[in-house]
Amino acid sequence: MNVKSKKVKTAGGRPPKFSEARKPITVTLPERILSSLEVVSPDRAKAIVKCVEAVVGRGENALKPVELVEVLPGKALIVIGPCKSLSRISWLRLVEIAPTRYLLVFPSGKSVESLELEILDLLENLNEPDEPERALINELRVLISHHRRGERVSKGELVFVDVEKKV
Repeated sequence: MNVKSKKVKTAGGRPPKFSEARKPITVTLPERILSSLEVVSPDRAKAIVKCVEAVVGRGENALKPVELVEVLPGKALIVIGPCKSLSRISWLRLVEIAPTRYLLVFPSGKSVESLELEILDLLENLNEPDEPERALINELRVLISHHRRGERVSKGELVFVDVEKKV
């Protein structure tokens, strides 16, 4: 009996750097960033991954979409992750205080109740298939509603300084 064996073709080249799904990209970066990445790891791909994971977290260190950050004993600010849908609330501003971390800022005269209503309307009309965004908005709604009902919400003031715009 003459049986031919099939050789299993193996992919050539280097072994993969990462055990999860991946794809090659081309990116142009400033030289100073390339130098900084070199400090993180001599392998640029690994350096970029380390930097991104340090900013957005991963696993147990993953940043929560909505969290309370204590700023005074017994007083906390609501800090959220990025959420494009909240920009539909015309008077609400998301102020980035750290990479991918935002404070909710709204003008005098607007109440916490009005924010809660706007969030409810937003959830009702949200057509986005982006489940993490919907989850963030709903978690924000639950947090605000819970603290409002317990009469544990107050508004404070921030100090703003007018600055000249660079042309």
